[in-house]
Amino acid sequence: MFTGIIEAAGTITNVRREHANVHFTVQSPISGELKVDQSLAHDGVCLTVVACTKDTHTVTAIQETLNRTRLGDWEVGGIVNLERAMQAGARLDGHIVQGHVDTVGECLHVEESGGSWYYTFRYGTDDLLVDKGSVCVNGVSLTVVEPTDDTFKVAIIPYTHAHTNFKELRSGSEVNLEFDIIGKYIARQLAAYTKP
Repeated sequence: MFTGIIEAAGTITNVRREHANVHFTVQSPISGELKVDQSLAHDGVCLTVVACTKDTHTVTAIQETLNRTRLGDWEVGGIVNLERAMQAGARLDGHIVQGHVDTVGECLHVEESGGSWYYTFRYGTDDLLVDKGSVCVNGVSLTVVEPTDDTFKVAIIPYTHAHTNFKELRSGSEVNLEFDIIGKYIARQLAAYTKP
């Protein structure tokens, strides 16, 4: 489980395909503290560390992960948001994030606003977002602003802009989206009650 509070940004240094799997090597400030078998969120996708050096780590994405996320588009030089799994008893500063991406969204618009930024994203029609609710975008826990049937906005403060890959996003950029787990459970229960 994660919280959506990014610890570090990493740079992809190698992409290696092996059958249907893809191995990504990432250089980051926290790579040297990791160990093999540890779970680590990369742009909100929970992946298992399979190798480490003093400043890099390697993770593997299977075809199912590549199909459901934007990892298949990752290239050498790309910047990814990193978060280690939450420790039991630690503060939950963001919201409950599983690291299981629900869908890929598209950035429609970036607007600077008095030193902060508003990002507008489009996603598939799903009634899982509520105004002032939580959403995870590329692994970052954020508050939903002005949701519609297929779009929503988030506000990004300067610290988040500087320390995540949000500064790389432009109109047309794709992002990993994970909707709030509590909202997903409620939607499933409501659907069960409304079945004919």
